[in-house]
Amino acid sequence: MNKSTTNLILGSIISVGGAALAVSAYREKQNEVKTYEDTDMMNSDKIDKMESVDADKDDGEKGLTQLDHAHRAEWVANGFPQTHQEMKELEEEDTDTH
Repeated sequence: MNKSTTNLILGSIISVGGAALAVSAYREKQNEVKTYEDTDMMNSDKIDKMESVDADKDDGEKGLTQLDHAHRAEWVANGFPQTHQEMKELEEEDTDTH
């Protein structure tokens, strides 16, 4: 074999090896899923029983669970009632209008 053919074969082997290594590293990276246990919704049964971390700081958080705490911003943005009192008032208004 002449020198250019040998260099071509070696270069091809190195390229294939590098591509295989890159694919292997990419697949390994995809399998690494980092989650934070306190906000992972797969553990929602745990956070649905724990009291909100802000319950002692914010009156609106009293009686809420960690899961409720996570959804509270969405409730506020959509105008859902925040307290049992507000729910009762809405129910009374609803029965008064019918």
